[in-house]
Amino acid sequence: MNHNTPLSPRPLHHLSTGAGRRVLTHAQLRAHGVSAAKASEQCRPGGPWLHLLPGVVLLHPGPPTSEERLHAVLLYAARERTAGVPSVPVQPGTESPPPSPYGEAMITGLAALTLHGFPSAPPLPSLEAFDVLVPRLRRLRSTGCARIVRTPDLPVPEQVTGLPVAPVPRALADAVAGLQDAGTVRRLLTEAVRGGFCDPAAVVRELTAAKLLNRPHVVDAVDSLLAEGRTLAESRLYRMVRDHGLPDPCWNVDLRLPGGPRLGGVDAYWPEHAVAVELDTRAPRPGRRPDDEAEWSEYARRRDHLERLGITVVHITPRKLRDAAEQQAAVVRTALIASADRDPSAYVVVLPR
Repeated sequence: MNHNTPLSPRPLHHLSTGAGRRVLTHAQLRAHGVSAAKASEQCRPGGPWLHLLPGVVLLHPGPPTSEERLHAVLLYAARERTAGVPSVPVQPGTESPPPSPYGEAMITGLAALTLHGFPSAPPLPSLEAFDVLVPRLRRLRSTGCARIVRTPDLPVPEQVTGLPVAPVPRALADAVAGLQDAGTVRRLLTEAVRGGFCDPAAVVRELTAAKLLNRPHVVDAVDSLLAEGRTLAESRLYRMVRDHGLPDPCWNVDLRLPGGPRLGGVDAYWPEHAVAVELDTRAPRPGRRPDDEAEWSEYARRRDHLERLGITVVHITPRKLRDAAEQQAAVVRTALIASADRDPSAYVVVLPR
């Protein structure tokens, strides 16, 4: 028996029930008994199929929908692997992940932001090409509606409408890399934080890794992003106190020793309990590392000083407020209750900040 003999052709009408099934690679077509010659014949001008990308066929004459184009660029980026199961490392003691027809490829850039639900991201039909993220060593070229983006460190994709999509911080960085309009960049970064898609620090890390913070319009947008992140974190802190029944604190105050130096500002302070909450909205910035270190040293010095005066300082990050507000409220409540068992704190003056 000749194992190289192609399978008998099978009807393909059953493959046209969904966008993913209406786009196949040559390898997948061969698995259905369709030879390369037959596929080329079907894709001739005026024929029933269309060559959408190299090695990728649309099983109708077109034009393709946005969903079909998304499937096509992913299949193009992974077409050498579509005939078999992709190699995905599995941790001992865990179940094997379900095989992906797209290998390691994932949608990124503006198309990914649209899929994630960014209000100002362009609609998919308006994009001439979709960015697809692949490992750095893949030998692929951008062509047609597929724009290849390479990276040495692939993120873990998120599944959006059944497609692998880069996480928001990575998708933002890839989108910003191709944008020159300062207003668009600022709007996308602001939406990322305001919409609760991610934290400012995660965005700054990706922009730093992509070496984009040497562009003035990106730096300006990041400054707006950090201000937006600070405002949003404060709003969530107010909501945490209200929703979880904590006593009202003094908001945004400076602490001073009577007749002495300023101890520093805190975001919330309960004078009767000597408990303070401080939000950490810092984000590391390239070129500002000495400032970052100085800021952290000042924060640590201020916190130690307050603790020595008998004031408990609860440190909360924006991510904890977003993802675990109830847990953070419990931490603050525990600190308030525990104050009854502590030695009295030093008397401090509370002033508006």
